[in-house]
Amino acid sequence: MSIYTCTMNLAIDLFIETDTMNPFTVNRTKDDDIQANGKGVNVSLVLKMLGVNTTALGFRAGFTGNYIEDYLQEKAICTDFIEVPGMTRINVFTQVNQTGEEYKLVNQGPEIPAEKVQAFLDQIRNLQAKDYLCISGSLPRGVEPAILVEISRICKERGINLIIDSSYQEVMDCLSYQPFLLKPNEEELASWFGQVIDTEEAYLFYGQQLLEAGAQNVLLSLGGKGAILFTQDRVLRGNSPKGKVVNTACAGDTLLGTFLAGHFANQPLEETLRKSLAAGSSTAFRKGLTDFLDVEELSKQIEIKEERVKTWEIIN
Repeated sequence: MSIYTCTMNLAIDLFIETDTMNPFTVNRTKDDDIQANGKGVNVSLVLKMLGVNTTALGFRAGFTGNYIEDYLQEKAICTDFIEVPGMTRINVFTQVNQTGEEYKLVNQGPEIPAEKVQAFLDQIRNLQAKDYLCISGSLPRGVEPAILVEISRICKERGINLIIDSSYQEVMDCLSYQPFLLKPNEEELASWFGQVIDTEEAYLFYGQQLLEAGAQNVLLSLGGKGAILFTQDRVLRGNSPKGKVVNTACAGDTLLGTFLAGHFANQPLEETLRKSLAAGSSTAFRKGLTDFLDVEELSKQIEIKEERVKTWEIIN
């Protein structure tokens, strides 16, 4: 069994901390940090910290793409990126201390030629049965969301365990191919069903609908409200620990990576969900990914409870 993460739209993230953010003037920063990023890259980094080896897939372009590949290789993470013309994007995240506001400027990234898209799909076709493939994040220009359905079809035919963490409506068309795991947040869940979903009863109902549509498991992240895990026979709910949120950009990736590590280690679901929530919050409480040093302490604030099926009947 091999584990692959895929970030089709790689990024370098520039994190900036400033006291104020005023228009038409020079705003001096207090601190800054540059990180190789992209949602699948983050999952690979988290899994590596937890002792799980992966191979990172995706498209890289220019010196910024080379930077990401070099960084991952320094972390002893294997890569098999497809080189494309242009420049891998740089995103900017700014934290304004006086107001507590967070600004996220996310660029488009390079346009991917059609032949490179086909080369990527050929990579997927060469994966082996029982491998795991985690597809995360947005798609670059030149790659249509329908590729998610094609990847799902290939994985179903090849016996590959597919994990999807992406917001496109086409994710719903992937469910008939029974992906191993879906990781939506509450905004994505609401968008997929075209409904306002903001109550516990609604979270439970629509999470269950994803299972009934074909997903084998669903990890619904709810930010500061925690997460809900749906499996074929259990539903577990966990809260988030308290702390000062510094950056939410990578928290969901940390949640997912930590959850997958627990799955690969055959840890009990309650323990896996608790550690995943603590790790995701640890990332949210700092500029970059968690180092796991505070995860055990944060875990003490988290209660995992089992939801009963009858709860779904409230809005049936």
